[in-house]
Parts: sequence; C-alpha cells; structure tokens
Amino acid sequence: MLNQIAEGAYTHQSELLQNNTVVVRGRSGVLLVDPGITEAEMLSIADGLRRLGQPVVAGFATHPDWDHALWHAEYGRPPRYGTARCAAFLEEVLSHADWKTRFVEGLPPEIADETPADLFGLITGLPEGTTDLPWDGPRVRIIEHQAHAPGHAALLVEESRVLVVGDMLSDVFVPMLDTDTADPIGDYLNTLRLFEEVAVEVDVFVPGHGSPGGADQLREQIELDRAYLRALREGTTPDDPRIGPRAKPGWEWVDDIHEGQARTLAGKGLIGGPAR
Repeated sequence: MLNQIAEGAYTHQSELLQNNTVVVRGRSGVLLVDPGITEAEMLSIADGLRRLGQPVVAGFATHPDWDHALWHAEYGRPPRYGTARCAAFLEEVLSHADWKTRFVEGLPPEIADETPADLFGLITGLPEGTTDLPWDGPRVRIIEHQAHAPGHAALLVEESRVLVVGDMLSDVFVPMLDTDTADPIGDYLNTLRLFEEVAVEVDVFVPGHGSPGGADQLREQIELDRAYLRALREGTTPDDPRIGPRAKPGWEWVDDIHEGQARTLAGKGLIGGPAR
C-alpha cells in the first residue's frame, strides 16, 4: 500500500477523500506526514513500514484539519510536529471537554465509526521561525504560509526533491480559503508565489488530496489555482475543471465548496459578488 515516488519517499492514498500520507526515510526510521484517516488505512501503512523495516521516528501535521492531525498507536509515540500556530489551534480544540463529540460529529458519515480519535491533535509546536524539521534524516525544509488553515506548512525534502504541500495544489479540490483572515485570496496568491520560488528544486509534489505530479504538473497546478482565485476575486465563475460539468465523477460536491466560499467572501465585501 506504499507507493514509491522518489528515492526514500513513499505515499499512501485514502479511498474516500484521496488523502495522501507521505513517508520519508531517514537514518534510523521514517518521517510520517499526515498519516491516514481510517483505522484500516493506518494499520495498512504501519504494516507497510514493518515490511520496510522502518519504525516511525517523527510525525508532522501540515495543518490542524481533522484529517491531517490523526495518529494510531501502531505508529508508536515519536514526536509529532507542526508549526506553532497549528499546535496552538489544536490545543484550543482539545481544551473543550466535549471535543471528541464535536470531532465525531464533524466526520464524514461514511467513516465516522472507522476514524480513531484518541490520539488526534497531540502536536508539538515548533518554535516560530523554524525552517528545518528536527529529525535524524535528510533535510526537510518547512515552508509556513497563511493559506487554507492556521499554521499551514509545506515541506520540501531537499535530497529527494519532493514537495509536500498539504491542502494545496489539488486536482480534485479548488483552492479552499481560510475565510477568517483579512485577505484570504491575497494570502493564497502569496503562497502560490512561494511555491513558484521553490519549483526549480522540485521533481515531485504531493497534495493533501488528489494526484501527485511532476515538475511540469506543479507549474500547471499553480497557474490553474491562480486563475481560479482571480476569477473568484472578480466575482465571475471560474473556468475550472474541478467544478461544473467537467468535475471528476463523484466529486461534483466540490461545487458546494466553491459556491459557499464565494458567498462568504461576497458577504464580507472581499470579492466582486457571489458566484454566477
């Protein structure tokens, strides 16, 4: 169930939401990034790591959304990192006595009984400004940014030239904005520029959901997301293959995400008008 995408780097994709887990080999074990969403998937990943003879020595959550901050006891108890803002957000979530009830209520009903919650969100925040992941393996550069969610970060595995982008650059989801910020579209466009700057160092990129791709696909996806955002800002309907009649079969509901965030931004006076 682990697919090699580069030297020392592997992925596993979930069935329901096409979540991509990323595994990076180090000297004494592996880094596990966004590690699965159902118990069966997590057990499959753990079994694949045993077959490789690789224990988990570090984890990383690209951001605090429920499907990126899970864990399973089979992975052991290594440090699980995230940015300081990501960890603070999750700490606030876990501070509520009824957090687990809220967590389960927010899950897709198809997997509500299959997603382990006990180890959710137990993230160690890295100090502000940390640029390198502290682990015994190849250099992993942390690229924190303001798009999509508080404390979101991409990871660049320099040795294998793999860019892990979290919930960005997806071929199944349109850009999903953090509509609680002052300038959600501007934040996202700034992050796309960050990805352009490192594109010359990338051979493979892995989105949080959807298809990994090569260097050419990375640039194409950046341009597609930029075009979507510009149309959204102008209050026009984006000509985008992820929504409308060209949407991937089974993913037509992404239209609801687009229309919902268009309404929210229009209500705040941040775009030209609601989606048409």
